[in-house]
Amino acid sequence: MPPALPPLPTILTPTLLSSIRTHPQLPQHSWYFIAGVTLSVINRPDEIPNVFNHALENDVSRGETDNAEKLRIARRMRESLTINALFALKTATPPHLLDEPMAYSPSARPAEVSSVPTSQILHRGQRFFDKVYGKVSKRVMGQMDRSGTEDLGVTARLMYGYLLSNTNILTPAESSFVLLAGLIPQDVNPQLKGHLKGALNNGATVDEVKAVRDVVIRICEASGMTRLGNGVAQGWGWRGDVANL
Repeated sequence: MPPALPPLPTILTPTLLSSIRTHPQLPQHSWYFIAGVTLSVINRPDEIPNVFNHALENDVSRGETDNAEKLRIARRMRESLTINALFALKTATPPHLLDEPMAYSPSARPAEVSSVPTSQILHRGQRFFDKVYGKVSKRVMGQMDRSGTEDLGVTARLMYGYLLSNTNILTPAESSFVLLAGLIPQDVNPQLKGHLKGALNNGATVDEVKAVRDVVIRICEASGMTRLGNGVAQGWGWRGDVANL
């Protein structure tokens, strides 16, 4: 029997968690889903329960609306996460903060899939896409359509229609923050540059976008990512400076 693997080192120490949550330029109530997305992309969903619990302990005001605020935090985190991260979050979520199958959906996506004409959803997504990319939106979509498979353009239209343009839980600017948190760890500057500007087009300020970028990089660096530099054949990090505004 192979020896047990040692536990993974902690990324979000109490000090780092506190500094992220209190970042002066980060939009209020955004730190926890930004951290969650970053942890999901760097394959550390095991730390997401810690983020969630820290948010419940520190981002909920005391009073009659405690439960409503906790539910809002849970839903905003769920809106931003992928499969493994969602399952990790569920392990730390009390039953009364879960949205169960066949019950009320705060995003209304199940109803959109079954009851809203596809053309209406795709049109909404195209408007969102045009807002993100501004005057270059036609060129960007055209590049995807001519990527060697039309499926890339179809995938983008579906994603923007059914996912990103649905603003029932996250605002357009917050959806942009999710995209930034997902792109920065992947070292994909060409895509990141477009979405840094897209966050501004969706209503975020320059300081807010830079704060999101800073927080994501700090989490990545705490996980071991670094600037690799020229001539480095392999490693865990970025091959160039992370794109900025």
